[in-house]
Order: sequence, then C-alpha cells, then structure tokens
Amino acid sequence: MPTNVIMPALELAQETGKILKWLKSPGDRVTKGEPIVEIETDKVVTEIEAPASGVLGDVSAREGDVVPVGLTIALIVAPGEAAAGPTRAAAPAPAVKASSPALKSAEPHGAERTAARLTAASPKARRLAAERGLDITVLRGSGPRGAVLAADVATAKPPGAQVPVAASAARPEAHGVGTVWRIMAERMTASWTTAPHFYLVREVNVSRLVSWLEQARKQTGARITYTDLLVRLVAAALARHPGVNASWKDGAIVRNADINIGLAVAIDDGLVVPVLHRADTLSLAELAARREDVVSRAQAGKLRPADIQGGGFTISNLGMFGVDAFSAIVNPPQAAILAVGRIADRVVAVNGQPVVQPTMVLTLSCDHRALDGARGAQFLGALAELIEEPLALLLT
Repeated sequence: MPTNVIMPALELAQETGKILKWLKSPGDRVTKGEPIVEIETDKVVTEIEAPASGVLGDVSAREGDVVPVGLTIALIVAPGEAAAGPTRAAAPAPAVKASSPALKSAEPHGAERTAARLTAASPKARRLAAERGLDITVLRGSGPRGAVLAADVATAKPPGAQVPVAASAARPEAHGVGTVWRIMAERMTASWTTAPHFYLVREVNVSRLVSWLEQARKQTGARITYTDLLVRLVAAALARHPGVNASWKDGAIVRNADINIGLAVAIDDGLVVPVLHRADTLSLAELAARREDVVSRAQAGKLRPADIQGGGFTISNLGMFGVDAFSAIVNPPQAAILAVGRIADRVVAVNGQPVVQPTMVLTLSCDHRALDGARGAQFLGALAELIEEPLALLLT
C-alpha cells in the first residue's frame, strides 16, 4: 500500500512549509530514514526523511511551492506498485504558491457548509477570530493564496472600529523578505497582540560569574561561554520555579515536564530558536558542545526538526552587540523569555561604599495569562542569587 509523504508540522504555530529542493527524483528507490526533500519553515531549513522504503512517485509539490501542513506532497510505493501505475482513491490537493491569489478551501461545497468553513484559514486563525468576535470571511489573508493566518486576525480591526482611509487602501507588496523573516514577524505580532506582556528588570553583580567562567574553562578545556553558564543557572532556577516553565493553552496553564531552553540565534534570514533539551541534566562541557553544535547548524541552515521542538523557555542574549538592556517579546507558546544585556563595569554599593563592579541587566518578559508578577519576581530573584553566588548551585 502506498505511503504518504506529507508536509510535517515541526512546531505548534506552523501553518505551511516551502519546498526548497527534492533530493530524490520520481522513480528513485528510497530507504526509510533517508533524506528525500529539503523544506523551509519559519524557524528552520531541514531535510525530511522517507517514512518508508520503496520507490518515490506522484510528487505533487514542486520546488518553490508553499504547502499547507498535513498535505501529501508525494507517495512511496513498492516497486511492483510503481510499475503497475497505482491509482489513488483521492489525490491530494495541489501545492500552493505564496504569490497566488485568494482561494477557497478544497472541502465539498454542500449546503451544510458555512461561508466561514469555506474560507481558507489556519485552525489557529479560526480560533483567534472566534475569540475576538471577528467574521473570518471578510478578513484579508496574507498566507498562500490569500489564506487567513493568525497574524491577519491579530491585526484586524474589531467590529464597528473606524478604519482610516490610508489603512483601507491596497497593501503594498513586500519585497526582499524570506519565509523565516515573514513568519517571525507574524508570530511576534500574534504574541504581542494576544499575550498581555509585563516586564521585570534586575541588575546583577557578575564578579563570581566571571571567576566561574575562567575556572570552568581551565578545568574542562571546553569553549564555555557566558551563555552556557546562564543556561545552566536558568535551568536550575526553572527547576525551583516550575510555574515559569509553562504555557497558556485552551484556558489552562500547562507545565512542561522537561526543562528545554531555547536560544535566540540571529541568522541572515531572520531569527531562529534552537533548543537545548533537558538542559538541567547536562554538564557545562555538554552544554557548551550542544550549544556550539546547534548554533553553528542554525547559522548554516542545517537544523533538524528535533532541534527546534519542545522549547519551554527562551534566552535572548544581545550583550555581545554592546546592548545594555532590552525587553524581548515572549516566544509563543512559552510563558517567559529572558533578555540579557552586556557585562559592564558600573558603580555599585558594597557594604555602603561605592565600588566599581561588573554587572549585567536581566529583563524577564512574561505572558500574564500564564504567569503573574509575584511568581515571575521569585524566579528572577532566584536566578539573580545564583548568578551572584554560583556556588549555591553546588550546595543544592
């Protein structure tokens, strides 16, 4: 029986994927687990493996096509079936181009179908429209063939709102923006408009952290960085405050079972967030090796699906760019993100006297639906204590 090759969902908010390159041609023999196609999502360029062994056939998505998640893009059949030219009970809908005009979904047009059901839209967009009381049939979509995406709903005017004349004019066509950047913009817009943000700021003395880094490099011989130390300390703080390692979903707070920490990495096409899974179980040397591996592959566009899945908390460090402090936007569906500024010598009070010490400013951005100010402050306080006295990590 033929095996479907589908456009996978590599993350919760993904709606489409772009076919970059077929690594196998129709008629080629493939082995289960062998890469057969390269796709691009909002976070990653990755290779999709064959779900079965056989012969690749019925490739319905061409290179450059933007395909909805879950759509069949090819079949893998047994050699005998390929030679006999098998037929399918139902052919998959064709792949769609990002630049195509608006379309209706391919569902049957029965009298029982409503106009909203026939409008091309992602499940997340439909849910968000229902929550905001918006008629999804009148919204202008920015997705493939005019499909309505979550970002379109997030930026839509509520019923009865006055729309300026300039806003009602035709939208200018965007140029020079890749898929990663476009989806990043859509996700951040959706996060900004749906998640009520609040921010907690803490300046910490990093004298002990500097000493720890020097000692760790000598003891391990590994290329450990301040980011590695922060990941280790954040993991410890999350273990003590599991409420921060959570998300808001369907009216409930869902806590993550594992401590998986994402690192915001800037690449030419935008921003990606590879994940260090079970960071609380890794040694500093292991964290450094994992971090160096995923960051280098992120910059080379070679992340795997597992590299971007399962993140429960994100660290965004702009200290290397000379930034003193900043406020980051929560990476959905996570409850919080930590923004890290540069280490700089500043005048601080020590035993009542002004002293020059190296300090760093931390800003915790929180989704108020999943986290309140007191719990966020407790987590940030615990993290600050660990940074100012890392030895406490060894005593717990």
